[in-house]
Amino acid sequence: GLFSLLNVVFILTENFLGLIIPFALALVAFIVLSLDKAVLFLVLATPVSVFYYNEDMHIGFSIPTEPILFGITLLFLVKVLYMGNFDPKVVTHPLSLAILFNLMWMIMTTFTSEMPFVSVKYVVARIWFLSVFFFLMSQIFRSRKKINHFFWLFMISLSIAVLYTLYMHYQFDFTRQAGTWVMFPFFKEHTVYGAVLAMYVPIAFVFAFLYKHNLNLRVLGFVFFCLLSVAVIFSFTRAAWVSLVISFVAMLLIVLRVRKEVLLSMGVVVVLFLVYSRNDLINMFEQNEQVSSDNLTEHVESISNISSDVSNLERINRWKSALRMFKERPVFGFGPGTYMFQYASYQKPSEKTIISTNAGDLGNAHSEYIGPLAESGILGMLSVLAIVVITILTGIRVYYKLEDEKLKLIALAALMGLITYWSHGFLNNFLDMDKAACPVWGFSALLVVLDRYYIKKPDNPNSED
Repeated sequence: GLFSLLNVVFILTENFLGLIIPFALALVAFIVLSLDKAVLFLVLATPVSVFYYNEDMHIGFSIPTEPILFGITLLFLVKVLYMGNFDPKVVTHPLSLAILFNLMWMIMTTFTSEMPFVSVKYVVARIWFLSVFFFLMSQIFRSRKKINHFFWLFMISLSIAVLYTLYMHYQFDFTRQAGTWVMFPFFKEHTVYGAVLAMYVPIAFVFAFLYKHNLNLRVLGFVFFCLLSVAVIFSFTRAAWVSLVISFVAMLLIVLRVRKEVLLSMGVVVVLFLVYSRNDLINMFEQNEQVSSDNLTEHVESISNISSDVSNLERINRWKSALRMFKERPVFGFGPGTYMFQYASYQKPSEKTIISTNAGDLGNAHSEYIGPLAESGILGMLSVLAIVVITILTGIRVYYKLEDEKLKLIALAALMGLITYWSHGFLNNFLDMDKAACPVWGFSALLVVLDRYYIKKPDNPNSED
């Protein structure tokens, strides 16, 4: 009644901006009365959210996800402050501690930031992503049924964005040039689109080919696997292709239970090969003149071109600029989120490309590891590496120790998605975007919950079949 009355009043008084208020009140009521459903709705909405930018106010945000994220985060923080604690099994997990240390260090380096306002905005975004997609999601995952909801809600919604993108791409004959923007407005550009697709290809693969407990899910998984595979190919995102190869090799090693000694020996051999053959490899890469192309084979060949491929050369330019920034401020860096506004003066004319810019309007450091090195110093990068290492070790341990076969495959799927992203992270970084933050922190929360609540007590009373 109140909702309808407010709408009528605002329409009669022609105060159309006021129409936002009833919807805001309805949103608050939804979040307060059914928090878990609000979070799962957020998961469903994330892949198809659209970015809105108000030029007059110079404010941009994703609709409908970021307003909901803000509301849920506020409620979560108030609840934690009121209760005085949070699930100790989750908070004390090594992965949670690594994530919290990374966040605390980001907050610390905000105080020494070259651009405090930019850093505060960046850290606030990280806080609400972690609050909802990691900490709140960890409590939702204690219900076994909702673990499946998380996977399928995101994948179904992602498929809607994929179908739209493929249809738009078809209108332009699936050319590479069109492939860089046809996913708009759901994704800003093709690299983040490819990264998110790549995270879900292994998950669809697990449900299609390894999950033998439900024929309907296997069929559905196969459909999604085919759809997402086609989409990731036509995303023309080479980093996504490389990350998928790494992910499937890792899955093979884990499923076959290759011994630690063998893995260590393989690692030593690879490192020695790279060290002793580095000059030959560099010469080979420099002699590769195949540039990005509409031809998929040629596009793959261009991955190692560091002599003439503009995209690769610009990435190297960004990395070298970040390293110079790190050398100037090795401890605290320039501040979270500031790289794109600060790196211009650290470029060398000889390393610039035709797409280089001094305006700070063409993205970041293109690395989840080198970016934090420039923005938060050595501890910024080391804390990210700690998250990655602990994530992989936790995932492997959970997969081996779980007795429930269904949950083992769920753990494997989540781990493969994370390996895909963190591999991709050597070449791009997207954790400041809701599209990537949702699955990355959600999968991480799932591994923590499986480790704490499902390994020692397979028949956990908190879980639901």
